[in-house]
Amino acid sequence: MKRVININDYRNLARRRLPPIVFDYLEGGAEDESSLQHNREVLERIRLRSRRLVDVSQRNLHTMLFGSRLAAPLLLSPTGLNGLLWPKGDIILARVAAKHGIPLVVSTASTSTLEDIARSCRAELWFQLYVVHRQLAATLLRRALAAGYTTLVLTADVPVNGYRERDLRNDFRADLRYTPKILWQGLTHPSWTWGRIRHGAPALANLAQGSDASPEVQAALLSRRMDATFDWSALSWLRDLWPHRLLVKGITHPDDAVRCEACGVDGVILSNHGGRQFDACVSPVEILSATARLTKLPIIIDSGFRRGSEIAKVLAMGAQAVGLGRAVLYGLAANGEAGASHAVELIKNELDLALAHLGCASVDHLSSADLLMTSEPGKESSRRPSLTATRT
Repeated sequence: MKRVININDYRNLARRRLPPIVFDYLEGGAEDESSLQHNREVLERIRLRSRRLVDVSQRNLHTMLFGSRLAAPLLLSPTGLNGLLWPKGDIILARVAAKHGIPLVVSTASTSTLEDIARSCRAELWFQLYVVHRQLAATLLRRALAAGYTTLVLTADVPVNGYRERDLRNDFRADLRYTPKILWQGLTHPSWTWGRIRHGAPALANLAQGSDASPEVQAALLSRRMDATFDWSALSWLRDLWPHRLLVKGITHPDDAVRCEACGVDGVILSNHGGRQFDACVSPVEILSATARLTKLPIIIDSGFRRGSEIAKVLAMGAQAVGLGRAVLYGLAANGEAGASHAVELIKNELDLALAHLGCASVDHLSSADLLMTSEPGKESSRRPSLTATRT
């Protein structure tokens, strides 16, 4: 395989190995996909100042998050249909998370059951919930609880499914139909096709219709529509139902983070779903500093991260950890477990290099805003937390 030195190399390899319809599913966003570009542009505009004459011969990526010690301030974000990219993709990601000492957030839309994923590794596992139907949601919570998941992540930014035009033009479905177009793409991408032949077509394993499902639940599953009635009172219902840590993912307004705190939520994930749902959405980085000022909740952020230096930027702005999505999936799609693991390693190495260049011996020292500069020369960040503040 071609030598890989950054995440974009894995993206190019994934494009070559996957049929175009599958790569479009992985890569695509909503409507004109301007949010994908905006996420990247916002990160690129942020610049960091370095402190000199600091002993950085030994650097520490470890951090504390919700009382657990992570090997790096990272987690693997919830991503669906990973079995389309590589056979048993979700189980592979669980092993990668365990290897690197970071949590994996298992998606409701995984292609292995949440129980099989839990049995496959010793990673810290969180379960991400899409609310398709309240009865089904309660069933999934009971299963996650029984399987030992430590944290529930409610995805709140999909009241309706995003208008993903690539998928619409491709007539993309989770259960790919063998049309002449798909057959031709399979023939011209034999590595991917061989995996499908050996392991079979992936399915939404957690949403398989059981014989005990009510007709109403079965109808909701068949339509694949989200519960658009889910509101703050429903969040309180969920809080009462789940006895452990609860996070809300998809926050793009600081006031919603404050309201989550009032509802007893344990943390928030600032996210615009990687630009896959609403094309006019702000980048989560744009609300990070304001959210950190308004709430004491731990803040995780995702959407568009490709470099370790970008991780350093948002840690300096007040985030406790960063979720990786496509960056690791490119590695998975290109070279399975080895590729996914190497993708995480690349980002960790880049973060380590960023620490050295910034004059920080620990990721916890990145909480000093005297490292931050905005895109406007001479305009400094107004947020100045303690240099020695520890993440919790």
